[in-house]
Amino acid sequence: MTWRQATREEIVAYYAEEFPGYIDDIPEFITATGPKQYAVAFRDSHPVRKDDIPDKDFIRRDTWQTDASGERTTPEFDDFEDVVEFIRHPARNDPLSRSTFALADPEVLKQPGPCPDAVYYALDHWKRPWVLLVDIDAKDIARDRADEMVLADVDDRDDDVLLDDAEILDAAPKGYPYAFEDLDRAIEYGFEVRDILEDEFNAEETMVVYTGQGVHVYLLDTDPAHRYDEQSREVLNDLLLETYDIPIDPVVTADRRRVARLPYSLHADVCSIVQPIESPAFDVLSATPKVIDE
Repeated sequence: MTWRQATREEIVAYYAEEFPGYIDDIPEFITATGPKQYAVAFRDSHPVRKDDIPDKDFIRRDTWQTDASGERTTPEFDDFEDVVEFIRHPARNDPLSRSTFALADPEVLKQPGPCPDAVYYALDHWKRPWVLLVDIDAKDIARDRADEMVLADVDDRDDDVLLDDAEILDAAPKGYPYAFEDLDRAIEYGFEVRDILEDEFNAEETMVVYTGQGVHVYLLDTDPAHRYDEQSREVLNDLLLETYDIPIDPVVTADRRRVARLPYSLHADVCSIVQPIESPAFDVLSATPKVIDE
């Protein structure tokens, strides 16, 4: 089993050839104008038009123009096809096109346009409550496992040294800060969290999404009794961390400014399609796009 970074050509091919076929499968609350923002990360930084502004390797773009009071005025994307075009060609289709803070025109620069290494959407939402998402990352599981394997004072250890001493960096996928067993355990934890949400919170709508290096677990109930404000989210974090000892990232659950990987986008660092999954037996290699050159 191997793991590698997608090439620029493979990323471009994925968003041109495969990603459009998944549009109808994207969860219905993720629309052109529902999330308050979309975001794109680039492998190589790209200049903006304004002088003396650092090149950007990550940008957020609002889905609506707003007035001084924060009320919506004009949508930035007419439909999801516009979002797809922004993902494929962020500089050419930058919603800030009239601003000097927009990405610079690649043709003027005489260089390739920025390539989407990762695509995100905002958990804060215009048309429904703030999306509740629990994040479980394989690298956190690997770090905890390394702590147990290496009997030493780990407080002063560099993470890479610790993972190397625990032989995790040499385990497949070699060079990554986790082993495949940590990724499999993250997926198992995801379904444990889903069961907890359904049993403890009477959640009616949940979803487990494989992210490429872990999982996101969603609680999507939106009725007035389940709006899950900051205090409710802190209770959920404490329950999962302290009662069930599940290694979640509590900041993601509690911070409405967070973005999450867009389902069916490409996690280019591991050549995997981010996607909802139905079983802890999910095979991560089945998420490899067709365009990836074996």
